[in-house]
Formats: sequence, C-alpha cells, structure tokens
Amino acid sequence: MVDESIGGRPITRHMDMEEFEERLKALRPRLHRYCARMTGSVVTGEDVLQDSLVKALHARAQGAEVDNFEGWLFRIAHNASLDFLRHRARNTVAPLTHDMEAAPLAEADVVAISFQTFLRLPELQRCAVILKDVLGHSIEEIASIAECSPAAAKSALQRARAALRHLAQAPEDIRLPLMSDPDRRKIAAYVDLFRSGDFDAIRAMLGNDVKLDLVNRLQLEGREKIGLYFTRYAEETKWRFAFGAVEGRAAMLVFDGTGSTESPAHFVLIDWLEGQIVGIRDFLFAPYVLEGVDWARLG
Repeated sequence: MVDESIGGRPITRHMDMEEFEERLKALRPRLHRYCARMTGSVVTGEDVLQDSLVKALHARAQGAEVDNFEGWLFRIAHNASLDFLRHRARNTVAPLTHDMEAAPLAEADVVAISFQTFLRLPELQRCAVILKDVLGHSIEEIASIAECSPAAAKSALQRARAALRHLAQAPEDIRLPLMSDPDRRKIAAYVDLFRSGDFDAIRAMLGNDVKLDLVNRLQLEGREKIGLYFTRYAEETKWRFAFGAVEGRAAMLVFDGTGSTESPAHFVLIDWLEGQIVGIRDFLFAPYVLEGVDWARLG
C-alpha cells in the first residue's frame, strides 16, 4: 500500500535502488530551483528538498514506482513545500480576479526575480509560473503536479505572469543582514580562524554532539567524527574565506582563489548554543543553491 499523500501510484516497472538514487541525484538541482522559489529561500528550499527526497525513498521502500518519475518527484516536492508554507502560516497576496492572456516570461527574467517576490503570489500561481517559465513543464504536467485541472493551471499561470510583471515595477525588496552583535562576533571569529588555518582552535569550540551537514554529500555527528572535515580544508589552499550574510543570516562565504572572486563558490552556516558550535552546514557540494541567492560580504 503506497501513501497517496505523497503521490503514490501503482507499480508500473521495476527500478533498482542504484538507478533510483542516480535519478534522484540528477533531478536534485531542478527540484531545488522549485522548492527555493516556492519557499522564498535557498536554504529553506534545501530543507524542503531533503524532506522530499526522504519521502520519495520511503515511498520507494513501500514499492512505489511510476511511469512519470520526474512528475512524481515534483508532486512530492510541491506537497512538501505547501506543508512547510502552511506550517509557517505565510501570507500571500490576493489572487487577481480577472482573466487575461499573458505572454511567457523569459527564463532570465524569472530567475532574476527575488525569491521573496515569488512569496507574494498565491500558491497555485507560484507553482504554475515556476514550473512553466523556470523549469519548462507543460500545462498538463503542472496540473498533474499541483493536482488541479489543466484549465486551473493555465489560469493560474496567466495570472502569475501578470502579477509578476506588476510586482517587477515595485522597488526591489532588499533583505538586510540584520544580526545581533554576538552573532556577528562569533561568525567573524570563526572566519578569522579559517583564514589563519587555526583549525585546532575551531575544534576546541565544537560541542560534543556537534552535527555536520555536508549538503548533498554526507552527515556526521560528534566532535571526533567530523575532525577530517577540517583536515580537508587545511589541505586545500585555493579557498578564500570572508564574513558575510546569506538571506540575512550570518555565514562564512567561501571564494575560489583560482577563479572569479565576484561571488562565493559556496557558503557555510554555523549554529551555536551557549558559546559552542552545535551545527555546521556546508554547501560545498550543493552549488545549485547559489542561483539567485541573496548574499552580502560584510568583512
């Protein structure tokens, strides 16, 4: 029995675990593009994406396989995004009340729209315009993913395009890096230690049960287990580190010293508790999150 709440469908063909995981890996960047715009955050989008993949793996363990694998995964990601948004009780703008034909938005124009602007659209409109104008899905595929009629999907897409054109004329929302002085001092000190290569000092700051999430690669827990993580950074000389903010949150920005330093190659988020590091989230192996990310260099 497959859980219909996450898009389960009758088994249609066999897919071994290796192929299943390879297809998940290949679709991960596209799924993140969707989740990030639906939730208004590249970091939250990654959280929702990971939740979606866990649900997909669980469904697979129950025997679920489908003809349209990508559509099935997007339906899971869509429902996970809605679950997150409803949990956070985010407000959305009221839908437009009149029908209108709207030309497609160029992908470059849609990608340039801030994630916070997408949040001002109703959920179905947001879903439709992301799937059609960013990811290239058909109206029929949108209807299947959003579990609505093709007519409703087409109407939502037209209204979303019109609304985004209107919102694009308004001043762009700028998310200022508002953080407390203690947070600023802690991340700045962490970055300084990386710059100087004093990884022993960083290890001394770790909590016993510190968790490392090397996004899209591995997760480890415990001070002793994550020691190799710092060793690898110590061995690699190309990285340049800066204190900054990602989506208003204190972060260590990591630049590639052998290439362009106009934008970070990846970033690292740190969680603290009572002066100790209890969480490290490193996006080294998830370059797809950098698309459209709101970042600022602060030091």
